[in-house]
Amino acid sequence: MAFPSRLLSRSKQLYGSRVILQQERVIPVRYFAKKADPPALKGDEMLKNIFLDVKKKFETAIGILRKEKITIDPDDSAAVNQYAKVMKTIREKADLYSESQRIKYTIESRTKDIPDARTYLLTLKEIRIKRGLTDELGAEAMMMDALEKVEKEIKKPLMRSDKKGMALLMTEFDKVNKKLGIRKEDLPKYEEELELKIAKAQLEELKKDALEAMETQKKREEFKDEQMVDVKSLDIRNFL
Repeated sequence: MAFPSRLLSRSKQLYGSRVILQQERVIPVRYFAKKADPPALKGDEMLKNIFLDVKKKFETAIGILRKEKITIDPDDSAAVNQYAKVMKTIREKADLYSESQRIKYTIESRTKDIPDARTYLLTLKEIRIKRGLTDELGAEAMMMDALEKVEKEIKKPLMRSDKKGMALLMTEFDKVNKKLGIRKEDLPKYEEELELKIAKAQLEELKKDALEAMETQKKREEFKDEQMVDVKSLDIRNFL
């Protein structure tokens, strides 16, 4: 194999920083709760804690990746499922967010101080767009129509502190979910589908990077006669 150093660098980037620093079909329409902020830390202490936490998570992730066989084949459902399983193990052992949990956290942090329901829904739309998610079911428009109906009924803008008005909106949202065929008990299935899509996309990117590394190496005079290997035959554990 003629490109170990390049692929080593790439694999560490992909599986290290991406797993640790990066990380729905359904945006939870009932997510209006607020949560207390954690106590503030002094600058140096906070930076030290962050560094140690990231270091621990990175070492945990790499330790798991050294043991698990990953096949770089985004077109093979078995390989995608295995990769997703490994990523789930890393998240659980390193205490990392899943994509669904990250979306939930983003929603919470971005909306905790929003007083009215309309701005809340518009912020959900902004979050969805920035994260590259699509509203395939047209849920946003239906949710906004539901809000319009409630505000017309109460004859004023709906505030999140208005318990009676919010209860009316929740009832309308339940109707939207029912019309779209979205059931609360199916949410784990939607989360699993999302994680599989992410796993497939990451394998596609890893395959692309591996092919680029081999093409670059092949341009060097000493490797021009070497034949490129099948990416599926690579064992990432050899480069960690």
